[in-house]
Amino acid sequence: MAEKVGVPTVSGLKNGMVSYAVGVAGSLAYGISQRFLGTGLLGGLLGAALAGSVVKGSKGEAIATILGFQSGIGATLGGGILGGTSAASDTRGSI
Repeated sequence: MAEKVGVPTVSGLKNGMVSYAVGVAGSLAYGISQRFLGTGLLGGLLGAALAGSVVKGSKGEAIATILGFQSGIGATLGGGILGGTSAASDTRGSI
């Protein structure tokens, strides 16, 4: 169901800025953890858990869920643990 569209209010702007700041905090925690833990499946898992624990409540759970989804897609499509070989490999010219 569509939400109402209306005139911006001070409380609406405040809620938007808080949500933005929470997202920035989560991304900073994830980025820093990736520097130390790596970008593999285990590093992604621990980074998402850390970012989710830094941001409390349902927003932290959403951040961890989204980061987990992103890590799974990266592992699958990027030729990681779940992906095997790259689908874009070129075999033309080989005998």
